[in-house]
Amino acid sequence: MQPSSDILDRILVLEMVRVTEAAAIAAARLIGRGDEKAADAAAVEAMRAALNELPMDGTVVIGEGERDEAPMLFIGEKVGSEIGTGPKIDIALDPLEGTTITAKAGPNALAVLAVAEEGNLLNAPDVYMDKIAVGPGYSAGIISLEKSPSENVLAVAKEKGVSPGEIIVCVLDRPRHEKLIAELRELGCGIMLIPDGDVAGVIATTNPDTTIDIYMGSGGAPEGVLAAAALRCVGGQFKGRLLFRNDDERLRARKWGIEDLDKIYDLEELAKGDCIFAATGVTHGSLLAGVKRSRDGKLTTESVVMRASSGTVRWVKSEHGAR
Repeated sequence: MQPSSDILDRILVLEMVRVTEAAAIAAARLIGRGDEKAADAAAVEAMRAALNELPMDGTVVIGEGERDEAPMLFIGEKVGSEIGTGPKIDIALDPLEGTTITAKAGPNALAVLAVAEEGNLLNAPDVYMDKIAVGPGYSAGIISLEKSPSENVLAVAKEKGVSPGEIIVCVLDRPRHEKLIAELRELGCGIMLIPDGDVAGVIATTNPDTTIDIYMGSGGAPEGVLAAAALRCVGGQFKGRLLFRNDDERLRARKWGIEDLDKIYDLEELAKGDCIFAATGVTHGSLLAGVKRSRDGKLTTESVVMRASSGTVRWVKSEHGAR
C-alpha cells in the first residue's frame, strides 16, 4: 500500500468518475452505428470538457497520440481549471477503449482514466507493448516475459494447485497471436479471445468471477500503462516490453524519453506512487454494465474507481437525468 498523496486528495476520487461517466454517456449515443471515429470523437470531447472543470494543472501523458496526429486530448495537452497554479497531475486516458466494439455494439467498451502526481506515470509512446498480467495472491515474480507462454501457465497452475487445463488465458483475437494461441492450446489450457479492449482484459485477472487467470499478448502501450495503474490499486503483477515495428517508432520512443528500448517494465515502473484509476462501462461487459436508457429518458451508468494508497475499490452506479 502506498502513502496517500496530498495532491491527489485535492482531486477528489469521485470527480474522476464524473469524467469517465461523461465520456461513456457521449459514446453510448453511437453504439451500433458503425462509425468508430464519431464515437471516439464524442467521448474525447466530453472527457476534455469534464477534465477542464477540475481544479488542477493537468498534463496528458497517455492520450490520443501526438498533437499533429490527434488534435483531441493529445500527449502533452494541458487540462484543468487551474493551469499554472493548481496541483500538477499526470493523466493517462482512453476516452473510448473499444472504438470498434462500440461501433458494432459488442461487449466491454469502456471510458478509462488514471491520474497520478507529476512524473509518476510512464510517458509511453503510442506503439505496441508485449504484456503479461495476473491478479493478486501469487508469489512475486511468478510471471515473466523472459519465460515462454507455457512456462508462465505452468507456474501459475502449480501455485494455484490445479492442472494447466484449468487455467484460462485472455488473449486479443489478432492474427499476430496465432503462434501464442497454438502454444496455449497445445498445453491444453482455456483461451478467452476478446475482439478489443485489453485494459478490461488485464483487469479481469483480478476478478475471480471472470474466471480469467492470466492476460497475455501484445496490445497498445498506452493501454498497458492504464492497466498497470488499475493493478497498482487492487493488486496483481504486470510485465510490459515495448515493441517497435520500424525506426520511426524507435525515434518516437526516444522523443518521449525512452532510452532502453528493450527494457521490461514492472508494474511500479509504469505507474508509481499513489494513483487513481476510474472506468465507466459504455457497452455491457464482464467488468461493468454499459450505459442504459430508461423509458423516461434517464440514463444509468456503472463505474469503478480505485486508489492505490488505500486499496479502496468503489463500485458506483449512477442515475442521470433525461438528456
